[in-house]
Formats: sequence, C-alpha cells, structure tokens
Amino acid sequence: MNRIVKLICYSLIICCPSIESFAQQDSVSVNTLVEKTQKLLEAYPIEKVHLHFDKPYYAVGDTLWFKTYLTSNMYNYDLSKVVYVEVMNGKDSLMQTMRIPLTNNVGEGHLVLDQEWYSQGNYRFRAYTKWMVNFDPAYFFNKIIPIGDVLNNALHYNVTFNDVGKGKSARTQAVIQFKDREGKPLGNRKLNWSAQAGWEPIDDGKGQTDAVGNAVININGKDREQLRKGNLYVSLESGSAAPPMLGTFSLQSALWDADVQFFPEGGDLIAGLSKKVAFKAIGSDGRGLSVKGSVVNQKGTEVATLSDVHKGMGYVSFIPEIGDAYTANITFENGESRSFPLPPVVEQGISVTVVKSDTSELQLAIVANDRFFAANKGKAFYLIAQANGILCYAAQAALRNNAVVVNLPKDRFPTGIAQLTLFTSAGKPVSERLVFVENIKPLSITVSSDQKEYTTKQLVKLGIKVVNNDTLTAGNYSVAVVDESKVPYDENKETTILSNLLLTSDLKGYVEEPNYYFNQPDDQKKEALDVLLLTQGYRRFSYAEILADRYPEVHFFPEQGIEISGVLRLNNGKPVVNGGLLLSIPDRSFRKDTYTDENGRFVFKDLVFTDSSRVTINARGNDNYRDMVINVDPTRYPGIDTTFYRADNVLNIDNMLAPYLTNSRNEYRTSILLEEVEVTASSRPSFSHKDYPAISGLGMADHQISADRLKGCNNLIMCLQTALTGITYDSQSQLFYITRDYNAGGRIPVQFFVNGMAMDVPSLNGIMPTEVEGIEIFLRDELGTVSRMYQNNGVVSIYTTKKQEKGPRMSLSQIEALLPKSNIVDLTPLGYVEERKFYTPKYDTPERRAVSDIRTTVYWNPQVKAGDDGTAQLDFYNADGTGSYRVVVEGMDATGNIGRAVYRYTVKQ
Repeated sequence: MNRIVKLICYSLIICCPSIESFAQQDSVSVNTLVEKTQKLLEAYPIEKVHLHFDKPYYAVGDTLWFKTYLTSNMYNYDLSKVVYVEVMNGKDSLMQTMRIPLTNNVGEGHLVLDQEWYSQGNYRFRAYTKWMVNFDPAYFFNKIIPIGDVLNNALHYNVTFNDVGKGKSARTQAVIQFKDREGKPLGNRKLNWSAQAGWEPIDDGKGQTDAVGNAVININGKDREQLRKGNLYVSLESGSAAPPMLGTFSLQSALWDADVQFFPEGGDLIAGLSKKVAFKAIGSDGRGLSVKGSVVNQKGTEVATLSDVHKGMGYVSFIPEIGDAYTANITFENGESRSFPLPPVVEQGISVTVVKSDTSELQLAIVANDRFFAANKGKAFYLIAQANGILCYAAQAALRNNAVVVNLPKDRFPTGIAQLTLFTSAGKPVSERLVFVENIKPLSITVSSDQKEYTTKQLVKLGIKVVNNDTLTAGNYSVAVVDESKVPYDENKETTILSNLLLTSDLKGYVEEPNYYFNQPDDQKKEALDVLLLTQGYRRFSYAEILADRYPEVHFFPEQGIEISGVLRLNNGKPVVNGGLLLSIPDRSFRKDTYTDENGRFVFKDLVFTDSSRVTINARGNDNYRDMVINVDPTRYPGIDTTFYRADNVLNIDNMLAPYLTNSRNEYRTSILLEEVEVTASSRPSFSHKDYPAISGLGMADHQISADRLKGCNNLIMCLQTALTGITYDSQSQLFYITRDYNAGGRIPVQFFVNGMAMDVPSLNGIMPTEVEGIEIFLRDELGTVSRMYQNNGVVSIYTTKKQEKGPRMSLSQIEALLPKSNIVDLTPLGYVEERKFYTPKYDTPERRAVSDIRTTVYWNPQVKAGDDGTAQLDFYNADGTGSYRVVVEGMDATGNIGRAVYRYTVKQ
C-alpha cells in the first residue's frame, strides 16, 4: 500500500505542469476540482471489511467459524479496531450482533447455530465498522448463507413454480414434493394451504399428496407484485396423533418476469458515434437471464445482433442516427420474447471510452460527435481518475479534434475499480466510465503438502509460501480445510477476499457469482468483467456535492475499543461537574473510575469484556450521591437496509445441501432419536404467548430472552434498553420501537404485555426484574391480531413467576431497598465475542483412531502467520471422509496486499 501511495503522488506531480499550461479563466479550474476532490478523499478514508468463513453453508447445530479482515486505502490514521457482525433471518429481522476486536486489522469469531434459535433458512451476514456507518450501507459486507436443519425440521421438500399467467395475470402453480426427515416421501397426506402477503390474504385451499409425496397447488392472485411479496403456508397432516407439519415457501420467484436495461458507454447514446451499449437482463428473482436478439430502428431495420456474455450481460455496437429510435427484440431461454426500448439518441455529446486495457497502459478516448465538436471547439475539458478513494490522474485538455487519445500508465493506479470522469470547464460531469485496472497483482500464495494422497486420519503437513511481486512477504492468513465430498460448492459463487475487496465492496448493485471474474481469469472473463462495470455505477461520493463544499456528516469516528459514556445530573437536571463515577465488571474483577467534565459528561474508554457481562456504574462516591441520576448514552447501530444480495437466497435448501445434510443427520443422530422417542418431553420454555388469549394469535417469536439475561438487574426498564434484541429505546419519548423501522423514521411504538395483559412503559417499573421468567419479542404481527387493536408496531411479551403467598408487611427500609437506585446503573452492553478455539483431534494412537470422525470442517486456523521468509507450516489429521479435501487460504500481508489460494489433496480409505 505504501508503494501505491508513492506512485500516485508521483503521477500527480507529473500532471501538474500540463494543468498549469492549459489554465484559463474558467468558472472552475482543474486545480480547484483536484484540490476539492483530494480534500474529500484525504478526510474520509475508505474502510472495507471482509469475512472468511470456514464453509459456504451450514446446518443447525453447527458452529460457524470466521476470520475478519479490515483494509483501508490509507494507513496514516488509526483504523477502526472493532468490527460488528450481524446475523439476520430470511425476513431481515436482526437475530444477533457480534462485536469483534481487531489486532493488526484482523479478528476472529464464531457462532453456535443453536437449535433453540435457528431453523432452516437463508441467513444474511452483514459486517461493518462504526466509521463505515457514516456512509452508504450498500458498501457494508453482505453475504447470504443457507442453513439447513435436520434437528427441528421434520418436513423436507422440493418446490418448483410454473407461471400459469404467462406474465399477465397473477396465477402460478406450485409443485411440491414432501419428504420426512429420513428422505421418505410423504404420500397420500391431506394438506391445507394459504398464500398471503403480510396481513393480506391472497388465496387458500386444500389438497392431498400423491403416492410419491407430490402436491400441485394452484394459486390465483389479483396482483402480480403482491403475489411476489407473499409466502405460501402449507399444513400437512403428520399421519399420527402428532400436530401437522408446517412449511413456508417464498413466492418471490413464483412468477416469471424479465427486465432488460441498456447502458451506453460513457452515459449517453450519441448520434454519429459508434461505441458499446451494454445491457443487463434480469429475472424476477434478481438473477441474470441468458438472452439473444437484435436491435432495430424505428423502421424495423436490424442494426445489430446481441447475445449475453455472462449472466444476462453483454453489449452491442452500432452507429445511432439523429431522430431515430431503437428497440431491442429479446428472446429468453424459456422461449418468451419481449421488446425493450434503448435510451433516446442525443443530438450532440461527448464521452469517455476505454479503447484497450490489456497492456501496461490504459488507453482511453475522449470522443465527440460533429455537432458537439462544432459548438465546443477549443473549449477546455477535465479528466479525473480515482481508484479506491485515491486520486490517480488529473489533466486538462482543449477540444481541438473530435477524438483525443489518452494513455494512462497502469502503475499510477492501485488494483481495483477505477472511476474515470470527464468534466466541462464549469465543473459539470458529462461522462463517466468504470474500468478494472490490474496493476499490482494479488499475493501469490502457494500451498503444498508432504503427500498428494493420504489415508483417513493420517497426519497432514501443509506448507504455505507467500510472494508479493517476486518478494517473500510476512502476513496474516486464515486456513480452512473441508471434506469436499460433503461440502461441494461452485467456486464461482464464493465471496472471496479478492472478489469482495477488489470488486463488490465498491459497487452498490448486486453482482452474481462474483468470484467468477477472479477464478482462473482469462480473456473471456476479463471481457465479462468489463461488461459488468459498464452496467454498474460508482456512487461513493458526488462531484456536484464536492464542488459545493458539501461533505458527508460524521457521526462516528474510527472506534478504538468499547466505550460507555453518559451524563451525571442532579435530580433537578443540572449537570454534575467533576463528579466521580466507578465502573465495575464483576465477572472480570475489574474496576475503573473517572470524573465528569464541565458539562457533566463522563466516558469510560478501552473497556474489555465479553458479551452478556454485567457492568455496574455508580456515583456513590460523591457527597450528595442520593440526589444524582446517571444517564447512559444509548448505543447506536445502523438500520436494517434492504439488499440486492437476497437474490442469492436458495429456494430448495434440502436439495442444494443434500450431501451436507445427510452427513449432518448422521452426526446428530442421537439428538434426532431422542426427539423421536421422548414424545412427551418438551424443549419449549415454560412461558409462551399461546397461553394468553390476547396475544395467542401472534406467530413464532423472533427472539426469546431468559431470566438469566436480567440477572443482577435493578431497574427493569433500564435493563430492557440494552437487553431487547431488535428494539430501540428513545430517551425523549421514553418509548420502545422496532430498530429497523425507527432508523427508517418510523415512530409507532412497541406494545408491552405482562402475562397477557397490555401495559404501558411506565407501568413496567412496578415489576421486579427478579420476578421475570422470560421475554418474547415479536418484530412482526402478520395477522394483525394485536396491532389492529393497540395501533402498535411489534410486541414484547413479559412473563413473570407466580406471586408468592401474602406475607408480613414490609418495613420502610425494606421498601426503600426495593426501589431502583438512580445513582447506580446495571447494564448488559454488547461485549466482545467470547474466544473459542477450533478443536483439532490427534489420531496418534490406535485408541484415538477408533473414534468415528465425520466432521465436514477438518481444520480451521484463523491465526496463520507467515514470517519474513513468507512461509508457514501447519499440521493436522484427516477425518474419516474419503475423496477430495479442499484447502482455502485467504489473508493479507503487512502492507495490505491481499491474496487467496485453493489447494486440493485426496484421501483414501
């Protein structure tokens, strides 16, 4: 990275003489444009987060392992030392937030997929730093991970949809095959079904499976868009006295539809200029559609043919004419044909285009048609190039010909996406082009093993060698070894450190199969990558905002550790100056004190504790502590955004994960048999909303909180502010709101129930935290059974233990002891994820080798460090699985250069 910065500074110095020689009395000089751009880029460094997981998918009961990498385009400031990893279910409801500490820009974590909380579905993992929250959440790390379930899920299925309405009416046919947990068809079973979008019913009916478990369900809706937003709910009889089995199916892809968009290179379709016009064809599920077709003018004359290069993306070239209009007649793989208009032809214009980029130079052309050239001959235009938040090139040139060729040495750019923007002398951007520049190659990581073939449970010795441009380099890496026969996966679909940090982290739109462009790249893949960038836009900042001196607001600085802050006031609201406070963490035998400033504010910095630790702050060291109130600042998190990456959702998880789930079924066989035998046992908690008529119509709780979470709590409302997952407390209104809606501007509060009775927030002060048996959180009320009556958004149901028999009257001192103390605050803030090591067995004796080992992740090591000689040595034992074992190495060296390697070896019996 240091080398990159030096090269860029050198390039700007070279460009300065040319800038000065062309200087004119324009409304905005190129120097001004450069200075303002440089000011923005230097003041707002770009941080990027990448997560390397040990596997691409999991099953309920597994432990998910990951390594966190943080990179920046600048290293002359204190980078964030904390990364947040969030887990969201298929409804984008927040399930868990993990706080990962970083050392030397890397960290590690794990997540146990507890069967009490996780079920089969597509889970979204989002990662970011607090500094990244200042900007668009579209640049956060996002990854969809399918999770199968053989522990809780007794109903398995495969579903396909047929669009009976043929793109016109909202009619679809669902063909579903139902199987039990052992894979046996559930034949001749009666079923009930309903389709609904939120609270709105779409259709319902009854049916029966045939002898092989197949059922055909015809859904008739009124609106296609509403149907696509809905779900199909099926209740299938179990064949015994047990309750019916339930299945939920997303209708997102139930109707076939297609859209094709066109993107002329540089921005406009300019009359008289021949250049690329990229296109992108996507289906209703957000994924690319293979297409063929032709472009015709308004007379119906064909001017070009087209076919996609990759995943529905491609380009055509033709010369548009003034006054003409163009249409693309497209044929899709399923035989459907549609017509789509191209953008209108502009009579005059100028554009920046890429001529070639496969040499040591990036050759550009600034081209204008005759009308534009005649009207702007001799006028100045500016060309600015930036990549990864670094200004790489700036120049000014007078328009003396229709075309100007510009050659940019690639060594002025860091590897990644470069944004080329052409401006008028007034500072108005008129053309933009994104191009991928490969300057410094990724780290060359070589993996070797002492043998190419092994037997089961044999010791494996791996060697890793890392080279950066012919120089051995030190670095930090993570290594995952999986049994590929149990964990098959398409390498192109992976979210790798290369595809993420060099491509998707700079693009707002969805990129399908991002690793395709980096997996053994060739000319065809480089062409496909260029087409991808023709259909994307770079919007990390706006030049119009820069020229107007409007810069992003900063609400969070790079976080250096855990901080707890707030204000100490007297009962009358006056801040306490130089007031003393003591923070203690009993689990760690930790104590720390601090004093308030002139505004009564206090802050405890650099705290270290794990999640769910109890933290106590008290002001009792002050003389008049009885009159003091401690107000702790609420922790702010970004809202839950919608993401295009939901297109990666897997509809038929049972099919896609079949080998993995078969192995999981064998691995957790004991748990499954226990569930089947102990019919009378119940794993559900002793509290449930189903026991109370007022809230029995609610669905499954999104989150549950046990009484242990409130242990040591003195004030219930204060503890609920940090304990309620997915809920935000607003200190001004003193009400609770669903976090995702609150961050989006919604102000409809949550409704609280205590043992089935509705209660307002102030009334909760009458409940002793020690009496709370459990809490259920409902972020959605699909049927509206509660929200229609109480006009609320979300429900928090609190369950308390039964009241004790009436005893003797309490004394005044006993009553005072029960009252919450405002000068003592008990918190359970989000701490760091608890450290845990991956278990690596040793099979060095016959007794140890006799143990069955059907693990899918054979080895996981997030702390592989290569020394100055660029090498590292690892050893581990194989499991019982035979076939191909895949080794994946990802990481970065000390200067931020990244790399990835995949290696395979064979295991025989």
